[in-house]
Amino acid sequence: MLAQSLDYFGVAVFAVTGGIVASRKQLDIIAFLFFATLTGIGGGTLRDLLLGLPVFWVQNQVYLLVCLVVSVIVWFCADWIEQLSKPLRWADAIGISAYSVLGAAKALSADSAVLVAILMGVATATFGGVLRDTIAREPTSIVKPEIYVSAAFAGAGSYVLLLYLGLPQLAAAVLGAGCALVLRGGAILRGWTLPGYAGRQKP
Repeated sequence: MLAQSLDYFGVAVFAVTGGIVASRKQLDIIAFLFFATLTGIGGGTLRDLLLGLPVFWVQNQVYLLVCLVVSVIVWFCADWIEQLSKPLRWADAIGISAYSVLGAAKALSADSAVLVAILMGVATATFGGVLRDTIAREPTSIVKPEIYVSAAFAGAGSYVLLLYLGLPQLAAAVLGAGCALVLRGGAILRGWTLPGYAGRQKP
């Protein structure tokens, strides 16, 4: 029940970011629904297809209803949401933190190897946002120098590592999600980045 509730929460948070993008482009309500749904379920859909599992929202339409409700709420409350500090980036950060762990957990439950589970966590956490920005013709965070995919990798990786060290699943999930949120939050607040490729020096 806890995992299911967290899954709904992750979809809702990502759906908010899709709705915010639609509001900034002053699109209609159908576009709000499209962007909210695409962002909310995009990463999980890729994960399930790669793992050969039934796609989660096909089996349970509540996920689609969550995206519908979120899109309507953002339609009416977008101006208020935009008054918050960096709402899109913080909602995205929370979604990344939650789904990096949830994606890895689902892969492990399907008996995937450790590295596969970590990569599924990263894909679940980031793919919906990449789709959202690509279709909206916005620069995606994945090509910016600030920490983004790295935060998802750290969250999924630390969760899997802590499980194999013997921590209870809930404790590992909280610590893994917290690790991702700290790194992504540092990128938002402090501009944290990883060293980039500097190029070869010409002789």
